[in-house]
Amino acid sequence: MNKIKEMEARKKDARLRALAILEKAQAEGRFLTEEEEKLVKQLEEEMKRWDDTIARTRALMEEEEQPEERDMEPARPNPKATVALGEQRFASFGEQMLAVYRAAAPDGRIDPRLTTRAASGLSESVPSDGGFLVQQDFVTDLLKRTYETGVLASRVSKIPLSTNANGLKINGVDETSRANGARWGGIQTYWENEADQLIASKPKFRVMDLSLKKLTGLCYATDELLQDAAALESVLRQGFAEEFGFKIDDAILTGTGTGQPLGILNSDALVKVSKENGQTELIRVENLFNMWSRLWGRSRTNAVWYINQEIEPLLFTMKIGDVPVYIPAGGLSEAPYATLFGRPVVPLEQCSAAGEVGDIILADMSQYLLIDKGGINAASSIHVRFLYDENVYRFIYRVDGQPIWNKPLQPYKGSASVSPFVALASRK
Repeated sequence: MNKIKEMEARKKDARLRALAILEKAQAEGRFLTEEEEKLVKQLEEEMKRWDDTIARTRALMEEEEQPEERDMEPARPNPKATVALGEQRFASFGEQMLAVYRAAAPDGRIDPRLTTRAASGLSESVPSDGGFLVQQDFVTDLLKRTYETGVLASRVSKIPLSTNANGLKINGVDETSRANGARWGGIQTYWENEADQLIASKPKFRVMDLSLKKLTGLCYATDELLQDAAALESVLRQGFAEEFGFKIDDAILTGTGTGQPLGILNSDALVKVSKENGQTELIRVENLFNMWSRLWGRSRTNAVWYINQEIEPLLFTMKIGDVPVYIPAGGLSEAPYATLFGRPVVPLEQCSAAGEVGDIILADMSQYLLIDKGGINAASSIHVRFLYDENVYRFIYRVDGQPIWNKPLQPYKGSASVSPFVALASRK
């Protein structure tokens, strides 16, 4: 048995070395380098070889020394059991899901790497009702992949909430005009003659109120699928990461503000640029000029054009004289994205159909505020679909958002209002 413990210790050492590499890359917010990836694969192979060696050694020693587990009763989920995550961790998300399933099976044993946590609501306080919570490092990684998948969500201003908070209130200056007496909501200064009485003015404020909304996902997995941890990991990670990313982007763009974030297309801060008189074409170069002129000046260095791909062929024909307005990716622009007026053009499937409001949008997403709490919460249960031989996995993300601006801004001189969010009005 001492030989087996020594081999298990060496296997654990290989696992911890691999985890140290993965955690370093995650802490630095990057992918593994080729050298790190090669080393991790070598360590994983070493762990597999130790597993094979341990299994063979136990088989040879079976008549002399029985494993300690043979004399133990099948372990039952214990909500009071705790494990130091820093000492024992799962190698993959799929491996943990498989361990949850085995722990809740009639004769299953609990993997010591599983954790149970006290919960505040029904059905999360005991393991049999879904109390096994997904290990935090894998949950965080899922959220990270959501934001890498999300086009808009990766560009907004984001504030995480504290443990006891379920919303956020932010005081801001209520400024809708740059005219005299309206800057900062009412501050004004005067040129006075000597000994004249000073005239008072004051700023005006507003409250921006956000409360968490809930985005949920549910997945049923058959026992057959659970036998392949790698397949399960691929389905859960890729499928739910992309779906969460899609829904977050969709809400940032078109959300109603009721039970979901408020989207920029439904916000009072949106500037809609009218089509040209007598315009019958779906889009004209003049439309682009007018949209650019209505963008808040300070947003020009951050703004991005978001388009429905159906209008992209029309952009290729746009010119000022003989000079093209739309510069394709690579080539002259030497950029990964095409450009309009020097700003990236990003196809976005959540953009409206061609000809409708939102088919082409010029937006500075740093002027959109998103709040969330604790990342994605994930839990599992075998009892919801027990008769169907299926497990259920649940994902919940609490989030809210809205534009920081509540109205367009009237310039100091001129009549056309400006905003960080500009869209072309309907041409249908």
